[in-house]
Parts: sequence; C-alpha cells; structure tokens
Amino acid sequence: MNHAPENVHPVVDEVTARITERSRESRAAYLARISAAGSAAEAAPARAAMGCSNLAHGFAACAGEDRLAMSGLRKPGIAIVSAYNDLLSAHQPLHEFPEWIKAATREAGGVAQFAGGVPAMCDGITQGRAGMELSLFSRDVIAMATGVALSHDMFDGTLLLGVCDKIVPGLLIGALSFGHLPAMLVPAGPMTSGLPNKEKARVRQLYAEGKATREDLLEAESASYHSPGTCTFYGTANSNQLVVEVMGLHLPGASFVHPGTPMRKALTEEAGRRIVEISRGEEYTPLGEVVDERSVVNGLVALLATGGSTNHTLHLVAIAAAAGIQLTWDDFSDLSAVVPLLASVYPNGSADINHFHAAGGVQFLVGTLLDAGFLHRDVRTVAGRGLEHYRKEPILDGDRLTWREATDHSLDESVLRPVSRPMADNGGLRMVQGNLGRAVIKVSAVAQQHRLVEAPARVFGTQAEFDAAFRAGELDRDVVVVLRNQGPHANGMPELHGLTPALGVLMDRGHHVALLTDGRMSGASGKIPAAIHLTPEAAAGGPLARIVDGDVVRLDSEAGSLDVHVDPAELAARKPADGAPDETEWTGTGRELFAALRRNVGPADAGAGVFGPVTPAHFGVTTTTPEAHVGGTP
Repeated sequence: MNHAPENVHPVVDEVTARITERSRESRAAYLARISAAGSAAEAAPARAAMGCSNLAHGFAACAGEDRLAMSGLRKPGIAIVSAYNDLLSAHQPLHEFPEWIKAATREAGGVAQFAGGVPAMCDGITQGRAGMELSLFSRDVIAMATGVALSHDMFDGTLLLGVCDKIVPGLLIGALSFGHLPAMLVPAGPMTSGLPNKEKARVRQLYAEGKATREDLLEAESASYHSPGTCTFYGTANSNQLVVEVMGLHLPGASFVHPGTPMRKALTEEAGRRIVEISRGEEYTPLGEVVDERSVVNGLVALLATGGSTNHTLHLVAIAAAAGIQLTWDDFSDLSAVVPLLASVYPNGSADINHFHAAGGVQFLVGTLLDAGFLHRDVRTVAGRGLEHYRKEPILDGDRLTWREATDHSLDESVLRPVSRPMADNGGLRMVQGNLGRAVIKVSAVAQQHRLVEAPARVFGTQAEFDAAFRAGELDRDVVVVLRNQGPHANGMPELHGLTPALGVLMDRGHHVALLTDGRMSGASGKIPAAIHLTPEAAAGGPLARIVDGDVVRLDSEAGSLDVHVDPAELAARKPADGAPDETEWTGTGRELFAALRRNVGPADAGAGVFGPVTPAHFGVTTTTPEAHVGGTP
C-alpha cells in the first residue's frame, strides 16, 4: 500500500505518528504472529493442510454442493460467527442472515458454515440489576467464544454478525487473534423511530419524582423500544456501527439500514460475496492489516465528531491492543480538542439515529471529514478502495446492489453539519485529572453553565443507597454524587445510567449537580456532568476510597481538572472505606463464574480487559501510584 504523506490535520498526523512509534515493537510482534499463522492468499484453502480424519469431521454435516466444495479443496471456506438470539431486538434480525450468506457465498465460489455463536446481553435489560456486573466481562467472553469458533482452522475468511455494546468489540478482539483471515462485520440495522427520546426522558424523570405511574413509564418505554432492530438513541450500539464503518470494516453504507428491508438483505448477501473475493488472491485483505494505526485513528475521529459513546474509551483501547496498537486516553483527549462536533443525536440532541442517517449519515460525515483532513484516506478497507469509497451510498438498481455518490450537503443541519459549520469546535470528550486520579467526561450534551461544578460530596457504595437518599429528599441541594466501588476490579464496572433521571430532577430544580464514579455511564451520558471510569478505582486503592461526605469536590471539564479540597496529609491519613465485595459475596446471577476475570481485569485506561499485559506502563503511559495521587495532581 502507498503510505505517501496525506493532507491530514497536523494534530491527527501527530497523534497517529506517536501511536505508531509507541506501538512499534508490539505491532511488529503482532504482524509477525499473524503472518506465521499462515496466509489465506495461497491458492489452496486453509483446510487443504488438514488430515483426512480432521477434514471429514469438518464437513460431515454438509450436503450436496457444499459437501462437494468442502471435500474438493478448491473453494474458500467462510466462517459465520453470530451473536443471534431472539431476546434482544438488535440481534433478532440475524436469524435469517446465515442462509442468505450461505447462498451468496456459494454463488461467489465459496462455502460458508455457521462456525459458532457468541453470547449477547443487553444493558437495557440488566440496567441496575446484578446481571449488569457481568456486562463488561461479556466482551472478553465473546472474544474467547469467537476464538473457539475459529480455532477449527477450516476457514479462509470470517463474517462477524453482531451489533450492540460489548458484542462488536468482543467479536473484533477475537477475530484479531486470527488476523491473517479477512473479516467483515455484518450489522442488522436500527428499529424504526418510536416515541421521541426527549419524551421518554421526560416520563422517566416524572416517574423518578413519583409524578408518573409504573404503567405510564412502561407505556413510554414500550413505545420507544418497539420492534426488531437496534435502539435508536446514539448509545454504544450505534456508536459501534458508525466507528467500525469508518474503520473500513463494514460495506459502505451498511450501518443504519433497517432490518426487514430489501436493502438490508442485499447488503448482507453482498457481504457473503465480498468476503470470498477478499479471502485470497490479489484482493486478499487480512483483518490484522485493515485494523492499523490509521484506521484506529479514523474510528476515534468519527466517534468524537458525532459525540459517541464513552464506552469506546475502553473498547477502542482494547481493540487496538488486540492488534498490537497502544492507544491511550491522551490520544482521545488531544484529538477531541481539534475534531469538531458535527452531529446532534440523542442524548446529545433530540434527533435519533434514523434522523442522522436521513440527513446524510455516515457517507456525508466521512466526506466532510475527509475534505477537511481529519481522516486518513489511504487505508485498507473491506470494500478495497480506501476510505473514499465510504462517501458513497448503496442503492438497488432493480435487484442489483450498487453504490452512488451520496449527498454533498447535509439535509438537516440541526442533526448533521459540515466541518465548516460545526455544532461545536471540539469533540466533546474530555479527560479530567487531579488528586483524585483520572477520569473521562462527555460534555457534548452538557450545557456550558454546568461544565464546572464545585460542591460537597455525598458518598454512596451502591445505586440502591443513592436511590434511597434521593427519595428521602437528602440530595435536594448542590451536590457531587460519589458512587464508588463500581470499577472493573470491584464489580465488573456496571453502567449506571439508571441514576440519570434522578440526577436530572435535581439539576432541573436549579442545583449544581455532578456525578463522580469509577463505574460507567455509556452512550447514555447526557446533560449531567459525569466524571466516569475514574482510575485508579476505589477497590484498587484509589483516592476515591478516602472521600467522605461533605468533602468539597471540584470538577472543571473546561480546565480538565478533578480535585477534592482536602489537605493532602489528612487525605493520605484516612483509612480507605470498605472496598468491593469479596468472592464469597459476589455471587448469584452467574457472577461467581466470572471471579477469575474480576481478579485479572486491567484498569479502565488500559481498556479494562483480561488479556495479556494490561497495565498503563505497558502502553508507555507514566502514572503514579494511588498513594501519590492522594498527595497531588498526577
């Protein structure tokens, strides 16, 4: 590939260069490893090297044309790895995909097999419940399950079927261990628009105040989440789709086409044909070479330009690490300072993802960012034509799928804008740090007057404790709500956006309110300033464990600072509060099965993963010990 200098923004260029330099040894080791795993570009398919008994087991269940193809050792084999289940609306449409893919793959001269399924859980269902404590760990379980599916060594390419939160990152992390294989993500698309998100949020706040009944709340929620497809707000699921498309891992225009439409079927079938084309020969496109330093930066820029999910401060770090690339929160912060915010999609506005797609969507976004030099143009993609092809939108010409030039202007600038007229001059994702450690805050939905909060702390150890205090009227004042022991080592780092309605009520009453936690808020981070993913976490000895009720906490997202106004000697002398539950207490809802992952999980700024070296020092980041954090700014 031609790596001639591109006309890219100097900060994008500098950040990419330092990631490349920081990752030089780990990336080289990764590329050497996948090269040694064998090249799918060879004339014979991977299974040709197998013993007869091994191979016979591999196609024993095949029949007809597929059986002849498998035994003939000529046609490439394609693995389908799917997160299908019919519990989750986003994944229910995947039920039909394998048969479509098998037929299309056969037509293209390959043979596809359903190699394995991976679990898919929904944070919407588990929110505020014990099952949420398994949510982040499910990402790494999905990666391992993907590895199991591909470990049969029968395949020359992979199609990864998944949509939501931890599922897409897990599929990618697993597939990157088989990075010599071409791989493509195949999405299912969002549900049609239902009850407007702003109205849903209003009813949630009324319920939190006791002004709406459970029946009112259920009616609103059911009108919002009402059909097969991904939830329509711009949370982690839809952030996943946009980010991986801009990384070149979807077919152009695939992210936000509704399930149950002719276009969705056509794109799914085309994925089956395309994976055969790139499985070997001149178009051989191994996943481990598509996911490189520049594609990671492209995905990060797209996330920032649209105000996407804060979960990707974990997931992109972990995905990059799986490809030998060392991505840090400093990279997020420096890019966020220069990448303009171009989209306003709930919770950063009132529109949903369907409105974003109709206004021009990914294709317009890619075009305006490319023209302004915020994306690397000369990258490998599954479409095979660099990122320029991702300016085009898919259309059906009769039954034939083709691509045409997309709109060169936004069709609704209240939802999507060009770089020349941004919603804001920066990406809205900030890093804050001080004597409490380091945290992430998403300010794209936070009004300017709420971006600095200095108020007494009220400290909680559980969401239930917070809820009881709110209902008792104990928080009806200026307050920084501190919810600790919610980090990865403590209890799996659950999402906490069940707190949002009550916090919104307090803000609407005129109080200065902020949230400080070592847990997550996800793509639902909204109008409340929330410093999240705080590291070092309380359960690992972080200063958060020493805060007490009444300590004055200052969160300044504009200055990037996070401090508690307590004398350093006094803070250091305090006994840390009780930490996370021990293993005998962390039981029920399957939690005991995940104890080994909890023991070995890394910190939030290293991706909160369980694979390989996970300390910040491994990523070339100099951090201080928890004790040093107590005494001053890290």
